[in-house]
Amino acid sequence: MILFLLATALLILGYAIYGAFVERVFGASQKRKTPAVQYADGVDYVVLPPLKIFLIQFLNIAGLGPVFGAILGAVYGPVCLLWIVFGSIFAGAVHDYLSGMLSVRYKGRSMVFLVEKFFGKKFKSAFMLFMAFFLLLVGAVFAMNPAQMLASISPLPFLVWIVVIFGYYFLATLLPIDKIIGRFYPIFALLLLGVTISLLFCLFKSGLNFYPDLSLSSQNPDGSSIFPVMFVTIACGALSGFHATQSPMMARCLGNEKLGRPIFYGAMITEGFVALIWATLGIAFYQNSEALSTVINIGGPGGAISEISKTFLGTLGSILTVLSIVVLSITSGDTAFRSARLTLAECFKIPQNQFNKRLIISILVLSAGIVLSFFNLTKLWTYFGWANQCMATITLWVCTIYLAQKQKLYWITLIPASFMSVVCISYILNQKIGLGLSLNSAVLISLLLTALMNIVFFKSKPLPKLSTQ
Repeated sequence: MILFLLATALLILGYAIYGAFVERVFGASQKRKTPAVQYADGVDYVVLPPLKIFLIQFLNIAGLGPVFGAILGAVYGPVCLLWIVFGSIFAGAVHDYLSGMLSVRYKGRSMVFLVEKFFGKKFKSAFMLFMAFFLLLVGAVFAMNPAQMLASISPLPFLVWIVVIFGYYFLATLLPIDKIIGRFYPIFALLLLGVTISLLFCLFKSGLNFYPDLSLSSQNPDGSSIFPVMFVTIACGALSGFHATQSPMMARCLGNEKLGRPIFYGAMITEGFVALIWATLGIAFYQNSEALSTVINIGGPGGAISEISKTFLGTLGSILTVLSIVVLSITSGDTAFRSARLTLAECFKIPQNQFNKRLIISILVLSAGIVLSFFNLTKLWTYFGWANQCMATITLWVCTIYLAQKQKLYWITLIPASFMSVVCISYILNQKIGLGLSLNSAVLISLLLTALMNIVFFKSKPLPKLSTQ
């Protein structure tokens, strides 16, 4: 219990101290007009209240990651807490804050624009295709999973729920952001937080030992190494590239740059806290990794979540937990499609304040998502975690180059960018979905390649300053 409270305190202090430091490095100013004020269009550029933006941002970035990823990460034992806490403070929240604020400084534009600005048009084309497929994949899977969960607790079949979810996706993608997302997402975010806090309260009352084995070695029964696998398994609860695709939506709703820290940095710290709770629930409830792993192997992370919630909260509480997980999935799925619409519109310079043009892109994006949902995405999804962390790594490198060109303290992003470069390269070289090399060989190659990236970066300095227009 003391370790959990310490981890919670570190997250809070991380926001208060390191978050303020990162904000000073970036140079947020309340005097500078934001895109929401300069380019207000009543559709995507709409000034929203700060609390509402925070709750929407939190729900958008959360998805299933801080729950499913944390449960899967709990199999490694208490060592996963180190990545959740320090990853959130020094990598994830920095990634989210800077990617969000860069979008604010560049008219609310997406990562595709930023990648083109810092890496060139050739890299931009490849990245645009990667990002578009990534978002459509997220949207399709985040329709299938909740449809399956809803079918399991209701008399309606899977196909009916798929139709309902995609119907909702269409409206959320097409309509102005304050019509559905702005009205209902804050409520959904509070539901998720309420259920999570309720489970934590039950855990405190249960008298269970939070962390039966405080060893920092891997406790995963299948023998998986902590590095690099755990750093890919736990993504949204510590660092996730998906967040960089979501932040531009809220960057277009921010009325003041000084709100960036509570909204972008703060939402990631909150997500880290949710992941901390779920990882602790997984470790404490099952008391050993073998028991947790067995449940996951039978029913996936959802099976463990259902068993924990039903035991602590009863049948009604279990249903509410499932519904909160469904909401997590759906609300990330629809914003993935909305982000895909905005990204394509930006790349092809299609104005989105015109309903008919917005309608055409929405239909194209949703149609592609529907087609994807009829394929067996299992194999493709095995690459999602790695692709997600690759996107986070690219974003961190973009932020590093920006800070260097602005002659600011770029080490705050260079260190996590370099670390994640080693993680992503060694993962794809070592794992079966990649080349299957030995771990030692994979790590050595990844270290050499990352060192080469750093050499190229440092040899490129000094760099000219960039315009923020």
